[in-house]
Amino acid sequence: MAKLHILVVEDEADIQQLVSYNLIKAGFHVTCADSGEEALACLEREDIDCILLDLMLPGISGTEVCAALKKGDSKHRASIPILMLTAKGEEEDVVAGLEYGADDYITKPFSPKVLIARVKAVLRRSQTREEADEGDQKHIIAVSGLEIDKGRHEVRLGGEQLHLTMTEFGILALLAAKPGWVFTRQQMIDAVRGYDFLVTPRAIDVQIFGLRKKLGEAGDAIETVRGIGYRFRSAWDGGE
Repeated sequence: MAKLHILVVEDEADIQQLVSYNLIKAGFHVTCADSGEEALACLEREDIDCILLDLMLPGISGTEVCAALKKGDSKHRASIPILMLTAKGEEEDVVAGLEYGADDYITKPFSPKVLIARVKAVLRRSQTREEADEGDQKHIIAVSGLEIDKGRHEVRLGGEQLHLTMTEFGILALLAAKPGWVFTRQQMIDAVRGYDFLVTPRAIDVQIFGLRKKLGEAGDAIETVRGIGYRFRSAWDGGE
């Protein structure tokens, strides 16, 4: 079986070497880019399975690279999982990265073992969704103006396509599939990210925040059940 190909976009040589060394040691094929421009050029000529993307880059920033990929014409490129590397740990920076399309994030300094675990988890989620989509190509959830196509991994609101991250899509599909059903944060982590994912329930709150913002008024359909978790309203009138 061919090695999975990871693109590391990092302008700090020491970090780039550390990340590359540990990825290669873990059995991955690695390509490095020093800038956003170089990363986009690499993606045009090579098949990449996952991207480790620094937030702060010279020239085109990491968030701009992420947005360009997620909103581009290529469905394959838009589906490549992105793990954001950032020295910023403030909540607003994390939210910004996720809103631009990152599937996960890890703050510097980080443990190489945790980094590898996160990369493997992101790749497993991506593979699981692809396999599920192949076996469920015609499964569409239609509720209150939202059309969630699990086969195409697309969400439309009032006919307009929304650009969601893999995790946001997973959360929305999970909640909308069972309107009125309350899911705990841990249940959502287990269902969307996997049982062995290293994350706190607080990360789900961040994802919900970003998802509601992208949904606009339709985001009101996602209700917070205090002390428990979240649910999708069993009857939502679109704010009328």
